[in-house]
Amino acid sequence: MHIVIIGNGIAGITAARHIRKLSDHRITVISGESEYFFSRPALMYIYMGHMSFEHTKPYEDWFWEKNRIERVYGWVDQVDFAERQVILYDGHRIGYDKLIIATGSKPNKFGWPGQDLDGVHGLYSLQDLEALERHSEHLQHAVIVGGGLIGVELAEMLQSRGIPFTFLVRESSFWNIVLPPEESAMVTRHIRAHGVDLRLETELKEIWGDREGRCKLVVTSKGEKIHCQYVGLTAGVSPNVDFLRFSGLEIEKGILVDEYLQTNIPDVYAIGDCAQVRRPRPGRRPIEAVWYTGRMMGETVAHTICGQPTPYEPGIWFNSAKFFDIEYQVYGTVLPDPPENHASLYWEQPDGRHSVRIVYDRDTGSVLGFNLMGIRYRHEVCDKWLREGTHIEDVLQDLSLANFDPEFYPQYEAAIVAAYNQQTGKQLRLRKRRRLDMVLDFLKK
Repeated sequence: MHIVIIGNGIAGITAARHIRKLSDHRITVISGESEYFFSRPALMYIYMGHMSFEHTKPYEDWFWEKNRIERVYGWVDQVDFAERQVILYDGHRIGYDKLIIATGSKPNKFGWPGQDLDGVHGLYSLQDLEALERHSEHLQHAVIVGGGLIGVELAEMLQSRGIPFTFLVRESSFWNIVLPPEESAMVTRHIRAHGVDLRLETELKEIWGDREGRCKLVVTSKGEKIHCQYVGLTAGVSPNVDFLRFSGLEIEKGILVDEYLQTNIPDVYAIGDCAQVRRPRPGRRPIEAVWYTGRMMGETVAHTICGQPTPYEPGIWFNSAKFFDIEYQVYGTVLPDPPENHASLYWEQPDGRHSVRIVYDRDTGSVLGFNLMGIRYRHEVCDKWLREGTHIEDVLQDLSLANFDPEFYPQYEAAIVAAYNQQTGKQLRLRKRRRLDMVLDFLKK
């Protein structure tokens, strides 16, 4: 059986690796972005000089031949599902018995005039990084459009080279469509503390170009003209599926898949950022463009294709990121505008750089989510509490089990419990701090 995978990101390569572990099937991976799989989250560190591209490749170049995973370097133009063929831009056709589509995301463009000028790029692909590098040599000023995680990455990258830039964010506080008000305010303060020219409640209206087709300035929604030679479009991403529309494949925002990640066309699967789950699990979204879900989908679809039908089960929602030097983690459900039954304990260190939010059901006391800024909690401990619906007061008394920071770091558990006592009038106390082996015993229960 010949299995063809379009896309060599984390989803596609995980699928290829696990198919090889489970079978002797022929595997071909197609990508026009890069010859070899690389770590996409590491792109920023290449630009900042912390890594070279070679350092971002998890596997040596000999790995692919040794594991009999064929690589085709080229862009896919279309798929002939009736004939079971993938057609490349150069006209080359590759037949398949089963097809996995793992084409990832593309930066959002919202029809801004001038959005296709030279010097206007996203920050998603290797080609985007190469474009940024090409424009950086004589770059006098840049503009970043969009206040998400990718925008913060681009801000940190430009700042590492001393390139001045303006950061346009349409919201009244940074990322307040995701973060609760207190955390959003913290991130906003922190970004500005790094000397960033952050313009809130300001949108991109249009981009002007010169006679050579290069961007020269942007016009904002407030009528301001900002001269620049580079515009970074970081207003989110969307599934990279345009070349598959009108092909018979059922597509909404992404390619619709069932619980086994199969599309409406037999023997065709979609995984990663480009896949839209028809009936997502409670607490999960139909499209989740994060690294670890792509990895999970890749492993899941490999088992199904190799005769072990396995439903996709992503478990409890999790994500992590970094706002300059403030780490961010979220587990479970933490909403910026929560429903009436969601109660919340929020504690913030006076330094304004560390906070913990624990969301719980107002009626039952069961924990629903954790939001952490500048503090790290153990994934497996939080996951267990959320899966079991542990009562908020049991969580608080055992909070030291979750703390992942080294022991010589400041410990905040007592202050968090004190905040809960002040909020509720209770007199909870931390249970005696336990060693790592006690954490492992806790997880085994």
